[in-house]
Amino acid sequence: QVQLVESGGGLVQPGGSLRFSCAASGRTFAMGWFRQAAGKEREFVATISYTGDSSYYPDSVKGRFTIARDNAKGTMYLYMNSLIPEDTAVYYCAARKTGATSSDSGNYDYWGQGTQVTVFS
Repeated sequence: QVQLVESGGGLVQPGGSLRFSCAASGRTFAMGWFRQAAGKEREFVATISYTGDSSYYPDSVKGRFTIARDNAKGTMYLYMNSLIPEDTAVYYCAARKTGATSSDSGNYDYWGQGTQVTVFS
């Protein structure tokens, strides 16, 4: 069983930036970030392959968010820039036991505890 521990997040004004980290206790394959706003379904944010050479994003965050990973440190990152109030949500990191990048939360085997991001004006 792989444990994922998130850090980062918090409060930020519109246009600001935040960084998330997700530390894995064991080996994982593709990893991703999802978010869930109050009263809404969980939403895909970003995914990255094991080697880091493949990643993709939904249009809602493309050009503003960047996913990265450092396998030597067992850590994945999410860099969030130009934040807007619509980015307010609980953010979750996720990892797969095997397999490639995916935007489907059902394909992920391990989940972090979730971290709140609030973008306020």
